[in-house]
Amino acid sequence: MKQFFSFFALLSLLAACAQSPAPQQGEAPAQSGEVYRARIHTELAAQYYARRQYSIALQELREALRSDPSYAPAYNMQALVHVELREDREAEEFFRRAIELAPQYAEAHNNYGYFLCQHKRYEAALAEFEQAWKNLLYATPEKALANAGQCMLSKGDAGAAEDYARRALVRAPDQPAALLALAEVRLQQGDAQAARQSLRQLEKASQLDAAALWLGVRIERLLGNRMAEGDYGARLRRHYPDAVQTRWLLNGQYHNWGGGRD
Repeated sequence: MKQFFSFFALLSLLAACAQSPAPQQGEAPAQSGEVYRARIHTELAAQYYARRQYSIALQELREALRSDPSYAPAYNMQALVHVELREDREAEEFFRRAIELAPQYAEAHNNYGYFLCQHKRYEAALAEFEQAWKNLLYATPEKALANAGQCMLSKGDAGAAEDYARRALVRAPDQPAALLALAEVRLQQGDAQAARQSLRQLEKASQLDAAALWLGVRIERLLGNRMAEGDYGARLRRHYPDAVQTRWLLNGQYHNWGGGRD
């Protein structure tokens, strides 16, 4: 589920950054010169993060924190970079610092929850997701609910995963992570047709990532549609050659659903 940090979380962070100069969650209400400079450097870091230029992103974040050492969004972004670098101790430290500085910073709670789930700390992860979706100021509580669903899939609790996914879809019918979780639940229950329907709805709403393409391969394989299976597989190999799901495809490991960390 590594894709969360490189896609869904990033889109949210960039969308928030695009709202400048209005304060975001995690910021002090007053927009002093120091806060403004910290915000600009954090926005630049997010753009370098999107390009996988992590060393430059960290340089920008150091500048952000030099301008304002209490700027919580910079710590959140720094944590995301360290996750990509597989520097887990540093990532957790920065997530905690962001939340310490801004306890109501829902995006940091959501991201930290996802990080905890990656490390199989499920109860702690759910507590962080709950902090996010219960925050009335959080613009996208469905994202935290969808991530809770993905987390419960990783734990092996399909019932809870379905419940969280459905709650997310009530708020946002095309929420990508929720549709992906629901499709996976349906496939695990043996209902490949329903899984296909959810995946097709996801494809209409957004570009399919490696996990979604891998799910498509397995759905169509179960349904016996070799042409569609081959199409999903070809797209997976072409667009995500280094993804763990591509390795599973090439090795014929069709039992893997994509919940592990690459």
